[in-house]
Amino acid sequence: MEAERTLRDEEATQLGDLAAQLRVDAIRCSTKAGSGHPTSSLSAADLMAVLISRHLRYDWVNPPNRANDHLIFSKGHASPLLYAILRAVGVVSEQELMETYRQLGSRLQGHPTPALPWVDVATGSLGQGLPVGVGIALAGQYLDRLPFHVWALCGDSEMAEGSIWEALDKAGHYGLRNLTAIVDVNRLGQRGPTELEWDLDTYRRRVEAFGCHPIVVDGHDLGAIDEAFDQARQATGPTVVLARTIKGKGVPDVENQPGWHGKPLKPDMAERAVQALGGVRQIRVNGPRPDPAPPVKVPAAQPPELPQYEKGAQVATRNAYGDALRALGSLPDVVALDGEVSDSTRADKFGEAYPDRFFEMFISEQQLVAAAVGLQVRGYRPFAATFAAFLSRAYDFIRMAAISQADIALSGSHAGVEIGPDGPSQMGLEDLAALRAVQGSTVLYPSDAVSCAALVAEMADREGIVYLRTTRGKYPVLYDNGDDFPIGGSKLLRGGKNDDVALLGAGVTVHNCLAAADELAHEGITARVIDLYSVKPLDRQRLLDAVRDTGGRLVVVEDHYPEGGLGSAVLESLADLAEPVRVNHLAVRGLPTSGTSAQLMDQAGIGVHAIVAAARALA
Repeated sequence: MEAERTLRDEEATQLGDLAAQLRVDAIRCSTKAGSGHPTSSLSAADLMAVLISRHLRYDWVNPPNRANDHLIFSKGHASPLLYAILRAVGVVSEQELMETYRQLGSRLQGHPTPALPWVDVATGSLGQGLPVGVGIALAGQYLDRLPFHVWALCGDSEMAEGSIWEALDKAGHYGLRNLTAIVDVNRLGQRGPTELEWDLDTYRRRVEAFGCHPIVVDGHDLGAIDEAFDQARQATGPTVVLARTIKGKGVPDVENQPGWHGKPLKPDMAERAVQALGGVRQIRVNGPRPDPAPPVKVPAAQPPELPQYEKGAQVATRNAYGDALRALGSLPDVVALDGEVSDSTRADKFGEAYPDRFFEMFISEQQLVAAAVGLQVRGYRPFAATFAAFLSRAYDFIRMAAISQADIALSGSHAGVEIGPDGPSQMGLEDLAALRAVQGSTVLYPSDAVSCAALVAEMADREGIVYLRTTRGKYPVLYDNGDDFPIGGSKLLRGGKNDDVALLGAGVTVHNCLAAADELAHEGITARVIDLYSVKPLDRQRLLDAVRDTGGRLVVVEDHYPEGGLGSAVLESLADLAEPVRVNHLAVRGLPTSGTSAQLMDQAGIGVHAIVAAARALA
């Protein structure tokens, strides 16, 4: 096999010319833009020349082709190299490359995004491309059962990110033979040498320890690269090509020199470098194409039969999440992931019913979200669950998923002081603020089992990042089966035209607001109770009606820190009103401790007595 793969002199010459073209184009576009990362691109040019010419099976004219390989630039700052590749394969013109790179409105942004149809996900925040690649590979090996391969170009600096090792761990655990990480070990990071520099033996041992097969090569030896990629394609498990390279390769003025990261060459230096590399070329690459994918055999989708609950029954919304998710399993594109807490999030109900579409990510929240993003690249609808507090570990992945315009559903359980004796380390008290801040996100917080099940069904068709907050404890079912809960809506549970005050809650605090309204009624104070189950987008019209009917007297109650949660959403929605609004905002303002749910809500000032006092003061 090795003899068959040995490059002929003519092939080696052609690959060398292509690598030179990629280097020249990376230099030219970044110098013209006045910014970019050419030296990071130069080091990986030989690797990419061999890959796109001989190993990447891709129909560039038809990027949605289900049989296409996937190429992810985990080192997204090397975008000049990616865009040079796109010119070489004929999908980006010379004019677009040279005149629009890093310019306002261009598809060729500073770091790659899916504005380009050949880019699966946005990268640039290091340590993310390979974890997403794990999700794509999971889909290919376990769901699509197609022979496409996932290639992720990684930088050596990002090998210090824990998320890279979470990815390799899960790749080894699931035996992802269709995944190859290509590590550009060029020794130099942004401010100087990387942690391991050129210690490829340590890299090799670490990769092996995570259950992956390392292949160590000279990253500028075209024949060795070709053989390494051939081994990777035929491997029985995940592979990591550890390529020793030189940053700035091909330009002696900057080769292996610190201080050039993220700096374009000045025009005179760029001109000399281009001439030294043989000038501008017009090579057109016609690499291998994938074999046709077999016709898609999608099982007939059965409309999900959502769970039914008896009004007044005590049911935790986390239980309703599990019930509803299992019901959504009748839709063949729905998949579920969890972070080793599925018996608490209740995602295990889906896993028991549909084990082939359930992926356990263990205590690896970054990989949990990244795998969900990868799965949706392949057209699946992922639901990923963990404790609300632990999603904070994956926040950068959620942020980048929004930039990728990914459609994923997230569920955070055990939110707020309501969880009781576990204490503050387990209490999600920042999650509403964090998820509201994500561009284009949807944030939902149901108060009972019926609304929770209905909202889970709504999440299946919702674009963007959709977050559902669930409650640990059991609370009465408030609504009738079959009630509608449109995203962006709310529910009026109590109220009339002459209410003295409006009590606004979401989730667990809706129940406290109802109890407070009963107490206030005994005092002759009529309180409107609104369930703001859709925190983002918020039902502004319902708020305007409440302001008009109560003279602007509102009490907002949330089991969350005051910054950025429900109260902030309400105040932001009403910020442009000309008429006065008086808002009493009850939230968790101190550091909680252990205790019962009732004790902790009373201590935090969001219990029934605190709501009554706040409403009385306004009314």
